[in-house]
Amino acid sequence: MKIKIISILIMTLLISVTILPVTGTINNNSQTVKVESEKSLRTDWWPMFHHDLQHSGYSTSKAPNTNNILWSYTTGDHLSSSPAVVDGKVYIGSYDGKVYCLNADTGALIWDYTTGDHLSSSPAVVDGKVYIGSDKVYCLNADTGEWIWDYTTGDYVFSSPAVADDRVYIGSYDGKVYCLNADTGAWLWDYTTGDWVRSSPAVADGKVYIGSYDGKVYCLNADTGAWIWDYTTGDWVDHSPAVADGNVYIGSWDCKVYCLNADTGALIWDYTAGGTYSLLLRLQMARST
Repeated sequence: MKIKIISILIMTLLISVTILPVTGTINNNSQTVKVESEKSLRTDWWPMFHHDLQHSGYSTSKAPNTNNILWSYTTGDHLSSSPAVVDGKVYIGSYDGKVYCLNADTGALIWDYTTGDHLSSSPAVVDGKVYIGSDKVYCLNADTGEWIWDYTTGDYVFSSPAVADDRVYIGSYDGKVYCLNADTGAWLWDYTTGDWVRSSPAVADGKVYIGSYDGKVYCLNADTGAWIWDYTTGDWVDHSPAVADGNVYIGSWDCKVYCLNADTGALIWDYTAGGTYSLLLRLQMARST
């Protein structure tokens, strides 16, 4: 009987020794996944132009302590698009006509997609999709770069998209502000201003705020595109608005920064800043050609 009990104890010990390494491996993998998940939750990703729908330009993520270059990636032409950074990937457009997706840690190319013209628009990455303007408004799969849909406006799209409530808001050189279905690209509404729309829309409290080369700042109903108010500055408005605390802040080519009431468009204050003549001259020459 004693021999039988000893045999059972030995067999139990052997089985425990065999199982322990496997159990340890599973726990380690789970811990790694948990750490990565917590890291992702702690990161304040930068999903669109100026960070968010209000264009706050503010992130809670820590900035680097040095200016050491960790990696660089060379596209086929210069860059005027600004990057979006989401889930460890960097998305950016180039004047070579391509949208690039790079590994945020290494700079390795994950995918690229060729549009029909250069890209100045900055991408918005929302719900696994990349939205960006070029000769058209494009929607791409954020993981693979595969085409999902595109929408043709009446002219080139310099404006950077804002994506909210399953809708894409964007301006075009045809002088219109567009609202498209984020899943299908179907037209929902457009609003015609008096000139080019290079400005990138801000969205807050059910309203879309955007500038136009007709010198006006517009506030539109986000659901219907109906005009709510506009404010006339002294020159072109290709700057993009920021919205905070019930105010709209925006610059104009009259060298002023304006603060407007977000609900009524009433002027709260303006401030005269300096201007860059060389850039103004270059844009005037571009408009005359």
